[in-house]
Amino acid sequence: MTTLAQAVGDGAVITKRNLLKIKRVPELLVFATLSPIMFVLLFAFIFGSAIPLPGVDYKEFLMAGIFTQTVVFGSTITGASLAEDLQKGLIDRFRSLPMARSAVLVGRTNADIGNNIVTIFVMAVTGLLVGWRIRTSVLEALAAFGLLLLFAYAISWLMALVGLSVKSPEVVQNASFIIIFPLTFIANTFVPTDNFPPALKAFADWNPVSSVTLAARELFGNTSPALPPPDIWPAQHPVVYSLIWIVGILVIFVPLSVRKYESVAGR
Repeated sequence: MTTLAQAVGDGAVITKRNLLKIKRVPELLVFATLSPIMFVLLFAFIFGSAIPLPGVDYKEFLMAGIFTQTVVFGSTITGASLAEDLQKGLIDRFRSLPMARSAVLVGRTNADIGNNIVTIFVMAVTGLLVGWRIRTSVLEALAAFGLLLLFAYAISWLMALVGLSVKSPEVVQNASFIIIFPLTFIANTFVPTDNFPPALKAFADWNPVSSVTLAARELFGNTSPALPPPDIWPAQHPVVYSLIWIVGILVIFVPLSVRKYESVAGR
């Protein structure tokens, strides 16, 4: 029976394997980074002038939303990579090794934290160059980045289940887009939700993407007293609401993903 120490060690080995893959194929990280940079520049300089916000520069309002959208979209790498490993028969090779069943999933999701750290760093530098500023302390800023990474980690486990449930990376990308696109755009990522139609506003206000975005904005100090005060609980307590979602996603999808992996690997 695999012990906890063995499972952790096996997960670390698979994490290293996935990080080495990035080193050998740097194009994976380059293109994953270029997309959010383009979003920053596009929204900041083209749409920003058309979206006035009282008391806060739109570039500062924008960055938390771009960070959140990017880490959510980046989580699809987890599902696509697992689907690719299944397609190429690599999962069958892992199954023949004396290793913990959870190691493949732990290694994959841990490696994606590394991907997100690099992507967030490049985006932060880009944001600073176009005028974004952090108005709070170093600890609060680190807390914002930590919350973004935790949310990305949780979504990675959801995508792991998707990747193990389909037959190709292309299906993962298409299926993920259908889910992630409305989640990231029907939210406060790019504009306040005040002018949304009632049904969309209700969805956006309780959307975890909105709470993570708002929590990051507050921790970065990119809010303004001139903006309308929040009138619903998730917006009044965005950090707590975000953590509830993160814990809930992990509690549900970690065991489901491990069980699905055992089912797939046992065929």
